[in-house]
Amino acid sequence: MFIKLFNNPKPKDDSELLALYRRTGDVVHLGELYGRYMELIFAVCFKYFKNEDESKDAVMHIFEKISRDLLHQHVTNWKSWIHVVAKNYCLMQLRSKKYHVEQSMVYLTNDDDDMEFAAEEHHNGNGDKELTLQTMEACIRQLPEEQKICINLFYLEQKSYKEIVEITGFDASKVKSYIQNGKRNLKICVEKNNGEVA
Repeated sequence: MFIKLFNNPKPKDDSELLALYRRTGDVVHLGELYGRYMELIFAVCFKYFKNEDESKDAVMHIFEKISRDLLHQHVTNWKSWIHVVAKNYCLMQLRSKKYHVEQSMVYLTNDDDDMEFAAEEHHNGNGDKELTLQTMEACIRQLPEEQKICINLFYLEQKSYKEIVEITGFDASKVKSYIQNGKRNLKICVEKNNGEVA
């Protein structure tokens, strides 16, 4: 009678891998567990972001988040838990993104094209008109590349003119021009697409 020496070991179930990670802190175990559900997590993220690259980034950020959380959090139903974590992460990102867009771009439909006034108003969070997130994002994607880069850095990432110059390598005068023209083009695009204004 032959002993089956070369049988593959039985794969560890989710709870075993979870326990191993909590006990050892070795991300190899968590990586194996997470890998089983990456397609599910990606699908959840894509449902909310509607963007493949953004969803892929979210999958990685969620892994980083749970690698910390699981060391001090007891989870009994991994599949349900990771689904909720992914959903909550996506919702939090969307809320944060919507807040920054509304706060930073609220005045883009104003008629004042003076950028010094615009910059002051932008950083003070003033403005009496809000644009819908969906319309604004669609319009940003249609901008020329240089304008799109500067608009994203200035409004969404809250970068100063000086920081944008350092990041992009554009001249300061070019940065100011790209933001000014980008603002004007966004206003035209939003009005053309009947963007909702609060």
